[in-house]
Amino acid sequence: MENEKVMTTDEAVKYLKTTKKTFLKLVHEGKIKGNKIGRAYRFLREDLDKLIRGEK
Repeated sequence: MENEKVMTTDEAVKYLKTTKKTFLKLVHEGKIKGNKIGRAYRFLREDLDKLIRGEK
């Protein structure tokens, strides 16, 4: 259940220990999957963990 946590952009940036600029670049390139809800994006921790492990 913990791996399914939904994160905001700021939470995801902090979790990945990167800059917001780099994070948004990865989102734009499609390397990080997110869903737009209203005017903001949300990200699953599971997807961020896959990125860290080098999985697609």
